[in-house]
Amino acid sequence: MESNKTIVKSKSALQLFLRNDFIHSFIFLLIFILLLLTSCAGSGTQHDAIISKYDASIENENEHLAKGEQLNAELVQKGNSLKKAYSAADYKIGPEDLLEIDVFQVPELKTNVRVSAKGYIKLPLADSIEASGLSVGELETLVGKRLQKFLTEPMVSVFVKEYRSQQISVLGSVRDPKTYYATGQKYLLDMLSMAGGLAPDAGSVCIVQRPVKGDSGEKESVEKIVVDLDELLMHGSADLNIPIFSGDVVQVPKAGIFFVDGAVREPGEFPLKRGTTFTQAISRAKGKNFDASDSEMKLYRDSGKRGKEVISVDYNAVLAGQEPDIEIRDKDIIIVSSSTIKRIMNTLSGALNLGMFSIGGGRPF
Repeated sequence: MESNKTIVKSKSALQLFLRNDFIHSFIFLLIFILLLLTSCAGSGTQHDAIISKYDASIENENEHLAKGEQLNAELVQKGNSLKKAYSAADYKIGPEDLLEIDVFQVPELKTNVRVSAKGYIKLPLADSIEASGLSVGELETLVGKRLQKFLTEPMVSVFVKEYRSQQISVLGSVRDPKTYYATGQKYLLDMLSMAGGLAPDAGSVCIVQRPVKGDSGEKESVEKIVVDLDELLMHGSADLNIPIFSGDVVQVPKAGIFFVDGAVREPGEFPLKRGTTFTQAISRAKGKNFDASDSEMKLYRDSGKRGKEVISVDYNAVLAGQEPDIEIRDKDIIIVSSSTIKRIMNTLSGALNLGMFSIGGGRPF
């Protein structure tokens, strides 16, 4: 009799164990399916919401004041130490300049001559010479060659007695953008200072556009010189304080921005520095979260058309050198998706650590 009761109790315990085990398995499966469906359904909607949020911040743009103000403070503090003293070697002679020309031991040839509106001067024995666009040294050499027909090894000196008014435009993110009339040789920092310094939204580069004349003397093209203001102002690279000439246009573009969101440690917007790549952008957001999907990162880029261009990035392939590390452009949006499997495992791991589920007689596992 006792034996039969023991068998019955054992069967009941086994049935209870199997029933509990089935319930736990069912709960695990249900959680897995719910998380999977939530991830699939919410991913696209979440991405759209993030893009809309950043698009709105772009439309109401008033960003990067700190960076612009920092560069402007450096311009004020370091400007004097980085400015170059006037150099006749850099100066380009122009129309209406008044020149004093002297030939060693030939006082009869000493003369003051004003450059014509077309850029020419006329000298005894040397005839008509196009002086505009030449440095003082270049003009001395040219006059000397002309006088070799009449003198043995003539030594010519040229001095600029009066400078013409030079037109130099400073545009973009400066406090007072306009065309300035300057005299004497000016350098980049001189012109930025004349324009009142950098505006709060100034970027970290400056572009100098310089007209280039062809053989006919007419402007044929424009040379663009890019100056890194970080290197010039923050690191004191005085060689970047280049001479500025009449007709130059100094352009200071606004600072660019990019956005990183999703499964990263510090999502948000960041100032764009020239040459920033995709992996560097992720680093600016303090790296990926545990549940980040390395193979499902998206870069949304304004294509100039309706909608945005979507670029898929395999982060691991980029790190391995199998795919290029894309250079980030102004207003790019990077979204790092969460890995469904990683998130489920993380959720279940947390549940197990908290003792949420138990087997058999209620012992947590």
